[in-house]
Amino acid sequence: MTDKASTAHRELWGHPIGLYVLFLTEMWERFSYYGMRAILVIYMIATATDPNGPGLGWSDEEALMLYGWYVMLVYLLSIPGGILADRLWGQRKTVMIGAITLVAGHGTLAIEETWAFFTGLGLIILGVGMLKPNISTMVGGLYREGDIRRDKGFSIFYIGINLGSLLATTFVGLIVAEYGWHAGFGMAGIGMLLGLVVYLRGQKYLTHVGNAPEKVVDPNEVTFGDLFRDLLKSPLHLGITLVLIAISISMGFILTGIDKWGYVALFTFLSLVVGMLMMIYKDLSDQIQKDRFIVILITFALVIVFWGAFEQAGGLMSIYTEQKTDRVLFGWTIPTPMFQGLNAGFITIFAVIVANFWARRKLKSKEASSIFKMAMGTIIMGLGFVWMVLAAAEYDANDSSSMIWLVLAYFFHTIGELSLSPVSLSFVTKLAPLKYASLMMGLYFAATGLGGKVAGIVGESASDFGEYAVFSGITIFTVVFALLIIAVLKPLKRLTHGAEEAEREMSEEAAETLDV
Repeated sequence: MTDKASTAHRELWGHPIGLYVLFLTEMWERFSYYGMRAILVIYMIATATDPNGPGLGWSDEEALMLYGWYVMLVYLLSIPGGILADRLWGQRKTVMIGAITLVAGHGTLAIEETWAFFTGLGLIILGVGMLKPNISTMVGGLYREGDIRRDKGFSIFYIGINLGSLLATTFVGLIVAEYGWHAGFGMAGIGMLLGLVVYLRGQKYLTHVGNAPEKVVDPNEVTFGDLFRDLLKSPLHLGITLVLIAISISMGFILTGIDKWGYVALFTFLSLVVGMLMMIYKDLSDQIQKDRFIVILITFALVIVFWGAFEQAGGLMSIYTEQKTDRVLFGWTIPTPMFQGLNAGFITIFAVIVANFWARRKLKSKEASSIFKMAMGTIIMGLGFVWMVLAAAEYDANDSSSMIWLVLAYFFHTIGELSLSPVSLSFVTKLAPLKYASLMMGLYFAATGLGGKVAGIVGESASDFGEYAVFSGITIFTVVFALLIIAVLKPLKRLTHGAEEAEREMSEEAAETLDV
């Protein structure tokens, strides 16, 4: 083994040193992302008299509209970001370009000009799209197939995500309170710059992962281009897709609002996705694969509903915290962004506890299937909005509401997230047909992004209906939707055709040797 190869495979505390390089890179990237996210909406609605300095002075509805588009595009751009890495640059170079783009984006946001605001957001969307999906792929590439350390490595990496979020929502909020909005945006940029420096200096530990792909075509690999060509050759499916596209374009002449053509573009994209999904279903070779494909689509629906509610944290809940919550504790006014750090703090405390709870249920042969966990996570998260309903009721009665409602809401949201988020992506990989696995991952990120857009749309409705009605509606819809999934749990599990049976059998074997 050469010196270079030896350095690349060097280990620390039982894991490749490259893991810690990626840990710190992702930690600082998440610091920049969540730091900016924590102040984005409240900056947009801040007026000239705001104590943190003038913002854009937008209405709540306008701010939440842009927030929804932003969150959606961040995730949707993960699809071309993954394609660039797989087809052209490799994950390692794509992550580097994404990090440089992010530094430029956050740095641009620190400029006190309107053009800089939109330019910075655009650069951040591009940067996250290139960095986010590929850095996770590199973590997996650090370990050989079958290496039992892989899951623990991802757990360590996940800690970096939440540590970055916790640090950001703590310190960026304090910086804004002391020095103003653009200092906060600049602080987020400094965090990303540190992440870039760590990544560049740690390249010698990553030379064996994420390299540019060899110019070899896998005959079994299927791309969006392949599906599009198949769609053009299928008159029935092409006709359905063209009708959906025509309806989408006609919406531009029906809808109102400055973003109506954005919706036309979105609906047109979704029409093409529907066409692709029809072609995938048609191509599947047997009923087992087709049944599992149906379950994947239902999983995507759960993901959209969950994140459509959860992402209120950076939107409507952020505005509510800023405008209607009594944030004074022992004479000190807690900056609004710090409340978003509750999620990361609760994850750090309860991640292992929640994982062990579900593991024990499985060992005791109680219901702990992925579908059940995702549905229960959605219910728990939805019930978190009960506390926001109580907060809105208290505000209506007293013109102020206690911060304890926010703490309880974030607690429930976190427990729900821990039950759904780590499970859903893994579940899709278990069910996806092998040759469509990468496409399903791209569509999973798209579903997450659509959830972000739904969050913006729902948040906008508060301008017409009020927070009490919106929070109540979120609670009812999420809980009822998840209960419907649980009601058909047995048929859905049959449609998976034993995709999780191997895990169940291993759990039963473990139960024989453990006293639980």
